[in-house]
Amino acid sequence: MVSDLPLDLVRTLLAVVDEGTFDAAAAALHVTPSAVSQRVKALEQRTGRVLLLRTKPVRPTESGEIVVRFARQLARLERDTRSELGMSDAGEPARVTVAVNADSLATWFLPALSRVPREPPLRFELFREDETRTAELLREGVVMAAVTSSPDAVAGCSVRALGTMRYLAAASPEFVARHLDGLPLAEALTGAPVIIFDRSDDLQDGFVRELSRGAGQASGVRHAVPSSEGFAASVAAGLGWGMVPEAQADALLRSGGLVSLAPDRPLDVPLYWQQWKLDSPALAALSRAVAEEAARALRN
Repeated sequence: MVSDLPLDLVRTLLAVVDEGTFDAAAAALHVTPSAVSQRVKALEQRTGRVLLLRTKPVRPTESGEIVVRFARQLARLERDTRSELGMSDAGEPARVTVAVNADSLATWFLPALSRVPREPPLRFELFREDETRTAELLREGVVMAAVTSSPDAVAGCSVRALGTMRYLAAASPEFVARHLDGLPLAEALTGAPVIIFDRSDDLQDGFVRELSRGAGQASGVRHAVPSSEGFAASVAAGLGWGMVPEAQADALLRSGGLVSLAPDRPLDVPLYWQQWKLDSPALAALSRAVAEEAARALRN
């Protein structure tokens, strides 16, 4: 029951997590650091769990993340209620936080935001993260919604399929002539320079494993380019081969700037939309817009 989690204690925990220290939270709440510490301890006693790791900055434990997510959802509901009642801050844009992967951000997600009605006014804060890790930001309560590759709903969230993003193994014609001609593709790719987004990017290795039926991986000569646009440009410039989103590759393939290495072996990554289970007009409007644009831009 909510009565078992006093709202002032819940809000205090959120302030400590957001501000990073007890002192900073005390300043934000206009109370003493001792009062903040006492409130957090009281909340931990009520829940019977350790909620914070007393590091610098402080970090919520797994149980703390649940309470932090509740606090953020509570703030969202409070904001929506004030808006519907026409109270003093109703004219201020509501903040909506979303985690989205870089390739979606570079291709179809921004047009989705443009579909969101202008009234009531919203302000978006986007967190760029790999689609395999965006759900973590939901779980931690950092964001209200996320584009993710996981069909398993985070606790307290709903999930819906958006479609699939298709990736094509591609390289420049010069790169193909220099590194890939004369060898079976799976073998050639284990020695040819490769472009990756960052160290967690497994698409290229996954493609090589698929080609070689589980054996091998992409070359150890890896150029990390943590930008979706920069990634495609690096492949077109001949720095390495890479898995390029179909939406970005099409024009380059037609112009001859890129060559598809395996036209019959695309890699499809399913995407899902997860969001808090809240009756929030802001989230509902965003969800509709995302679903509409995904239906237009992604493969079904």
